[in-house]
Amino acid sequence: MEKKAYLDNVASTPVDNRVLEAMQPYYRELFGNPVSFHQWGEQTADAIENAREQVAKLINGLAEEIVFTSCGTESNSMAIKGLAIRNQSRGKHIVVSAIEHFSVLHPIRTLGKMGFEICSVPVDSNGVVDPDELAKCLRPDTVLVSIMHANSEVGTIQPMQEIAAVVKRSGALFHTDAVASTGIIPVDVNRMGVDALSLAGNQFHGPQGSGALWLRRNTSIAPLLEGGIQEADVRSGTHNVPAIVGLGKAAELAREEMEQRVEKVKLLREKLIEGVLGTISNSILTGHRKNRLPGNASFCIEFIEGEAMLAYLASEGVAAASGSACTAKYLKSSHVLNAMGIDAAIAQGSLLFTLGHENTDKDVDLVLKVLPPIVDRLRQMSPLYAKFIKKEA
Repeated sequence: MEKKAYLDNVASTPVDNRVLEAMQPYYRELFGNPVSFHQWGEQTADAIENAREQVAKLINGLAEEIVFTSCGTESNSMAIKGLAIRNQSRGKHIVVSAIEHFSVLHPIRTLGKMGFEICSVPVDSNGVVDPDELAKCLRPDTVLVSIMHANSEVGTIQPMQEIAAVVKRSGALFHTDAVASTGIIPVDVNRMGVDALSLAGNQFHGPQGSGALWLRRNTSIAPLLEGGIQEADVRSGTHNVPAIVGLGKAAELAREEMEQRVEKVKLLREKLIEGVLGTISNSILTGHRKNRLPGNASFCIEFIEGEAMLAYLASEGVAAASGSACTAKYLKSSHVLNAMGIDAAIAQGSLLFTLGHENTDKDVDLVLKVLPPIVDRLRQMSPLYAKFIKKEA
């Protein structure tokens, strides 16, 4: 079946042709191992350092603070486990928000089994962390706080500077999962006031399997992968040179083109949001109405399940999601929506469209054409909807 409208950019974005072109020589002509002491190794080592500069500039960090990883999940796991374990002499108390990605929550759960204490900060109905609520969780022995910059499911962007001010008063280290935001909206590690930041290339038209952890200079961390000298002994393992080069090029393009990308995507997002809310009754927008990622349009459609909508949308050539890419196949209501206080029955009807700058008005028009009939069809089969109609009558 022809793919007509790809609106699942939060799961992965298509690699930019210019990124692919930059990567290609490193599969064949420039294949040397970067740690080797010969010209083949020197060529790829230079390419890696160039990519390090490109990624650092995207987030206003220093090249020496960039550690290349395989993905955002690895970056998060490295940050959570590595920072907590290496700095546990300060304390064994960790604070995290209730809406973090599982690549943050699961490592923290593992640390809990190792004797660390965990405090989960609640969010409001828009998915926003209140700095005052965060302050209530902090203790003298808090070693690490991890609050995501923006939520991939509902698009809400956190007030990072206010949160950082609270964290810094406690003396704890501050990590942010910025996978959903880096390369999409402006990210400045110094203005945000964080000590560590995770990012992934496939979110902004870089290759899948590329990621990085920014680690503020002189911040001590325990490595997850050991046995080599790569990445200043922080992350051992043979470099994936093509992916790193691609990540660097994608970062360079995102920095140069971000303003026009955001402007275009916001217009498409607003058209989609207004169209869905205006044509489908008992539909709600989830996440903060204004402080949200430019391409995020997330909804809950009452009386039906998100998975059924996805199946029908796919049959019409529309790619979307229900919850995050890491949970969408498990038929569970989103922990993010639950934390926001959305009723579990309504949360089952979550539907997420994520647009990128390669999307067009035609993509949005197609969704607005096929989604209302899909909803009507599913509601006719829903006992919940029948009960609702009977009650309304």
